[in-house]
Amino acid sequence: MKHHAAASLITVGKRALMHFSPAKALIAILLLVFPLLGWSQSPYPNKPIRLIVISAPGGTTDIIARTFSQYAGEGLQQQIVPDNRPGAGGLIAGELTATAPADGYTLLLTHTSHAVLPSLHEKMPYDPVADFAPIGLIALFPGVLIVNNALAAKSVKELIALAKLHPGKINFATGTTGATAHLSGQSLKKMANIDIVQIPYKGTAAALTALLSGEVQFTFASLPAALPYINSGRVRALAMGSAKRAAALPDLPTVAEAGLPGFDVSAWNGILAPKGTPRAIILKINQQLQRIVQIPAAKERAAGQGAELFTDTPEAFTAHIRSQIVKWSKVVKASDMRID
Repeated sequence: MKHHAAASLITVGKRALMHFSPAKALIAILLLVFPLLGWSQSPYPNKPIRLIVISAPGGTTDIIARTFSQYAGEGLQQQIVPDNRPGAGGLIAGELTATAPADGYTLLLTHTSHAVLPSLHEKMPYDPVADFAPIGLIALFPGVLIVNNALAAKSVKELIALAKLHPGKINFATGTTGATAHLSGQSLKKMANIDIVQIPYKGTAAALTALLSGEVQFTFASLPAALPYINSGRVRALAMGSAKRAAALPDLPTVAEAGLPGFDVSAWNGILAPKGTPRAIILKINQQLQRIVQIPAAKERAAGQGAELFTDTPEAFTAHIRSQIVKWSKVVKASDMRID
């Protein structure tokens, strides 16, 4: 069809040059060219979409990424291919996305560290706000404050009182610098004005092992990782670190309810695109997020990871990122968490 259209255009062009003035001939040809160009364009998406994932395969963020890829791919009738690019706390994935073409075929599934990194690093290879087009949140992850059974504290208030009685003697386990456990512990330290010591480990599993052995006295862990130990009585849960209680532990108060009003450290996952991605594409993908968070099977899969599916508008997500950057910059400055 395109060959016939092109041949017809050439014929018409010759006739126009023979019978019209140069200006009229040009107008006649352009009137034919514009529709022809429109015929050659296909609606988005017309090829697979690359989803850069900030974490390694197998973790909670990766599972959320694959949930999004499956259901958004079905909705868009196009394959979405996860591309795991862990490392440097998210800088690698962020830079890959920020420098990708702004055509809707490269997306980023990021998490809380996107808003923490600017405070940890003096120089960034990209601007976490200006170099991206936010699409929407997809999941929230509450953390739970758990303590070793040997610790005398039975509540958040008792933990704070114990820390004030023995400054510098209570240790808390963390994984990656800037991750939820780290931010939660540092927020507790700052808001309660207590002297507690961070002990870093390589991931949640190692941190929980240290807690069980008594190397550390407490940690903030994801609910799925901590729940088996809580239910078996091997650790004691004091409070949820999020703004609201967890359905799995409805009788467990939040840290805010238990003595530190305003405490809220919830990890999150969200979808970003490179700066300049067309607005129509941003809204089309956001529509998929709005649909996914209502799918029972998707919600069940996320709940198995201790996550609550949740989304918003691109504008609300932009405001969320900005507010998170401000919030965590205060925590980083107060706790001397900078990497460089």
